[in-house]
Amino acid sequence: MLDRIWAAGSALLLIAGPAAAQDLMDAPFALDWKFEGPAAPYFLAIDNGHFEEAGLDVEITAGQGSLDAIPKVATGAFPFGFADINSLAKFLDENPEAPVRAVMMVYDKPPFAVVGRVSQGVETPADLNGKILGAPPPDGAWAQFPAFAAANDLDMDSITVEPVGFPTREPMLAEGEVDAITGFSFSSVLNLLRLGVPEDDISSILMADHGLELYGNAIIVNTDWAEENPEAVTGFLTAIAAGWQDAIDDPAAGIEALAERNPAIDTELEERRLSMSIEDTVLTEYVVQNGFGGIDAERMEAALEQLQTNMEFGAAPTSDGIFDGAYLPEPLPTLE
Repeated sequence: MLDRIWAAGSALLLIAGPAAAQDLMDAPFALDWKFEGPAAPYFLAIDNGHFEEAGLDVEITAGQGSLDAIPKVATGAFPFGFADINSLAKFLDENPEAPVRAVMMVYDKPPFAVVGRVSQGVETPADLNGKILGAPPPDGAWAQFPAFAAANDLDMDSITVEPVGFPTREPMLAEGEVDAITGFSFSSVLNLLRLGVPEDDISSILMADHGLELYGNAIIVNTDWAEENPEAVTGFLTAIAAGWQDAIDDPAAGIEALAERNPAIDTELEERRLSMSIEDTVLTEYVVQNGFGGIDAERMEAALEQLQTNMEFGAAPTSDGIFDGAYLPEPLPTLE
């Protein structure tokens, strides 16, 4: 399997043969969210031995939102995390000396979405004018809403924004207390289905399909740790790519690995969530053509310019100040 995923990375994995199996390096990994479908590839990377082959003992911790992993990694509590790269750009603007950078792009197409109810008149961006929008303040999708609104010429004065919590976001939409919500497409849509909202009454407006150039979530690393352990970082990223390929090859196996850590999940729903994350955010045309984990420099510069319409920065963010591709395996892993 790994021969098909990457070529040059195989030499790297020799650092952790059977003799090294008893002396693995601890590399805890902080996720952005709960143990749901899109987390399955990381558990496959554990169960299928990819991290171990890289000489790493990886324990995965759930998170509470797009911002959650960034301070955990910046403080050194975790060497690795999974976070929204746009939130990382803002964090680094406010904390320019923080030792944290993105090192592998995972969500080449961000899942930022506005999810609405057809029965409440929300199917297109223009339908949001005059409506009530539920948005959790720490939500990555809400952070990008100003650029989305500008790209679609929305009248923000006519939109009532209701701050909501993550646990109450989908229930409030299901009960009709708000007309739409911001969130990740594969999270909010399936949560609404679980709450009994008919699928034909759910509209999912992906911001990336309506003017947003931004990237999504990336693997982040504590740069102090990375400088001391560069081979381990590349090994970690190689294992991440292998886990995603495993999930693409066999989503059901990914959900089985997930269920071992979270037995309460609805396996059918989470397999669909995983498949949506693969199709909508990971396995894009760019990734198929160029490999997994890297960025397009021109697109990143355009994304950062757009990001400045959403957030105030003390200094204009730069690609080099946020993303470091030096630790990526060469050539980039191929997902298919």
